[in-house]
Amino acid sequence: MISQASRQCTVELQALPSRIGQVRRIVSAQLRYWNLDCLIEKAALGVTELLTNVHQHAQPDKVCTVEIELLLDRLTISVHDHDPRLPTVNRSDPLATSGRGLALIEAFSESWGARPQGESGKVVWFTLPAPSSTPMPIPPLPVYGAATSGPFTGAVPFGDSADAADAVRGRATVRPAVAS
Repeated sequence: MISQASRQCTVELQALPSRIGQVRRIVSAQLRYWNLDCLIEKAALGVTELLTNVHQHAQPDKVCTVEIELLLDRLTISVHDHDPRLPTVNRSDPLATSGRGLALIEAFSESWGARPQGESGKVVWFTLPAPSSTPMPIPPLPVYGAATSGPFTGAVPFGDSADAADAVRGRATVRPAVAS
């Protein structure tokens, strides 16, 4: 289930390897929609690490909720699972093939943390600074087939093409209708 309200997106799932790729694509698409393409790589990496932790460590189940929230100039991505045990940063051997997910998140994020959620588990989150939300101006595009660049200020009379061209140029002449 995906729910959206303004600048928030929530995805509920089982943290299985096949689902992690799907959530990465959802996060990427949502950030594109919010015009935050510059955050996609870090956000996708962070959500992958958090979901992998749920898959590898969470008990009693792998059910979790991923929430993406953009508030002012900060993107927060959080993962809620049902395991009350809080994670710790593993300062493992640099050549180890696993165990560095939270250290990686710590390195690229603005901030991160974990908090208990009472009897219902915990939330692990990280934040990324978002660029200014000033909208980029969209340049006007010509209308395909338009005779002028606009705006249209008057009606173009029906008739021969010379009359229509004169009307577009502002030199319209009104001729009485001829009965046949």
